[in-house]
Amino acid sequence: MTGIIFRPIVTEKMTAQQEKGLYAFEVALNSNKIEIARAITKKFNVTVTSVRTMNYKGKTKSQMTKKGKFAGKRSHFKKAIVMLKEGDKINLFENV
Repeated sequence: MTGIIFRPIVTEKMTAQQEKGLYAFEVALNSNKIEIARAITKKFNVTVTSVRTMNYKGKTKSQMTKKGKFAGKRSHFKKAIVMLKEGDKINLFENV
């Protein structure tokens, strides 16, 4: 159960979706929807009604320097959009 949820994804679009009860999190690549729902329920003490997941492949990035071309790659990640039961809320900024 530990290590499934890495961080919340806070963007302008997801902040607007929070009014509808939708929250986005970056999760472990090998986690499934049931594990994600259990982890959110345990960590935030809310009821999860649905989970949607998306896998993103890391992009290849390159940069030209004086010594030549430097190439690298971003990591793969998995995003989960979680819908909560009506009336439940997650306060992502409670400790800020």
